[in-house]
Amino acid sequence: MPLTHDCLNKYAEALLWGLMKARTGRFKRGDIVLIRYDAPALRLAEILYDRLLGMGINPIARAGLSATMERSFFEKANGSQLVFHPPGETELYGSLNGSIFIYAPESLTHLKDCDPKKIARSLIARKALREILDRREETGEFGWTLCTFPTTELAKNANLSLAQYTEQIIKACFLDSDNPASTWETIYKEAGAIKKWLNGMDVSYYHIQSENIDLRIKPGAKRRWIGVSGHNIPSFELFVSPDWRGTEGHYFANQPSFRSGNYVEQIRLVFEKGCVVSSTASTGKDFTRQQLSMDKGAGRIGEFSLTDRRFSRIDRFMADTLFDENYGGRWGNCHIAVGASFSETYDGNPTDLTKAMKKSLGFNDSALHWDMVNTEDKIVTARLSDGKAITIYENGIFCC
Repeated sequence: MPLTHDCLNKYAEALLWGLMKARTGRFKRGDIVLIRYDAPALRLAEILYDRLLGMGINPIARAGLSATMERSFFEKANGSQLVFHPPGETELYGSLNGSIFIYAPESLTHLKDCDPKKIARSLIARKALREILDRREETGEFGWTLCTFPTTELAKNANLSLAQYTEQIIKACFLDSDNPASTWETIYKEAGAIKKWLNGMDVSYYHIQSENIDLRIKPGAKRRWIGVSGHNIPSFELFVSPDWRGTEGHYFANQPSFRSGNYVEQIRLVFEKGCVVSSTASTGKDFTRQQLSMDKGAGRIGEFSLTDRRFSRIDRFMADTLFDENYGGRWGNCHIAVGASFSETYDGNPTDLTKAMKKSLGFNDSALHWDMVNTEDKIVTARLSDGKAITIYENGIFCC
């Protein structure tokens, strides 16, 4: 069942709300917004293109590689082709004011036989472009959002029919409401109260405990919880980029993960002194280990996140990180990401955050950012600097 014309227009409204909310600076006529989309999402991209033109913004539409093209690239590209940037790409990224990405994959496992080292090399080469956008976002000149468009491939890998998958997207993004943007604004305000509560604590470390998790995470100095900021539609998670050096214990991802055309299941990680010292997976073990050795920061934590089930209506595995990291269900979810941290979680002026400061504060740097989701019943305790312990998350909800 495809999204109806009415749903597509509501989806566009929600995405434009997200784009405007995600940027700290205001959009103005003449700004440049890049629309990246996979081929099945053309109809939604067309609506967004039309809306942005009507706002006086200059949209640039760019279709993604097909699965066949992407597989050909990683099979046949030589060393120079793997790191090639088209002429003008750096200049374009240095001028962008916004970006909307519509994820609509026609295949999830088309790269499973490709060399992970070649995939990693290409990702590392594009890290410089990502850093341009990060810096522009820190100065308020750039904002971004993204979403998922239902495809047969996504539905198949989630063990759902296309109609069921589409219904999950409609529910999760509030496309069944009269005004999705208004609903998102309400959640934005409610999440703001929780973030204020979390950020009012002087925390030494967080202790996450479930049947298969026993992990301590040190938030570090000058940190703040962020989330529900418009960056993702849907997004219900609240998260922080901790001081990677204070991570100790073991973590388990009971949600499967599709990454770089590979399927990975039941990841177990052991951290000592902030670094992954042991990793296993029931499926994709070798791929996981290769990813974690992509660069120096790939085996360190870049994010810790919690989702309140009272916000999220997602109750099925969706074979898509955007939805799975925002899973509500019975117990909500937590996830960690290995790899790159988010400078937005710096509690200060992000433009003052130099590379040297990031390093001294324990913000992790990597070309990797891999979200690993756990949906088990869990308790998260904040151990305060004065020695007191406060339960901040239990039974899938924040305890404020």
